[in-house]
Amino acid sequence: MGKTGGKVTIKKYANRRLYDTESSSYITLDRLAAMIREGREFEVLDAKSGEDITHTVLTQIIVDEESRGSTMLPVNFLRQLIGLYGGSMQGAVPSYLDAAMDAFKSNQNAMRDAITANPLADLAKRNMAMFEQATAALRPGAVGGAARAADPAEGDPSEVAKLRAELAALQAKVDKLAS
Repeated sequence: MGKTGGKVTIKKYANRRLYDTESSSYITLDRLAAMIREGREFEVLDAKSGEDITHTVLTQIIVDEESRGSTMLPVNFLRQLIGLYGGSMQGAVPSYLDAAMDAFKSNQNAMRDAITANPLADLAKRNMAMFEQATAALRPGAVGGAARAADPAEGDPSEVAKLRAELAALQAKVDKLAS
């Protein structure tokens, strides 16, 4: 019965130990941090009172990460955040920060997708495929190639020269994009 509503239940005992009811084992704050990075949902309950203390435990994970030198929160941000406690905007800050983090994650995913897609490489591949098709078509003896294009009855030899010039320009663009 370790899950409630899809969340893993973690119980925190008076001796400060954390017990994962799903795996039936004691875990550390580092393991909770790893679960977050894995996208696992959990709640932390005080073992004696049943009170939800997830917020406090998550804050402790941040404090531990920051104290190890993995500083992510700028001092100015921390000062501004502390300054908002007790002020008239305190109630609006959590929803604002949630929305800001959602937007950040969305932008991060879009950047990751853009980087892995590599549109310049795709463009270079398409250009190379077109160049290879055109080169094959211009080879003497190729069906529909230069031999046929050179026949005055079939086509204009100046067209072949134009196509070669266009191919050379495309190849130059591909070379420029690749470098």
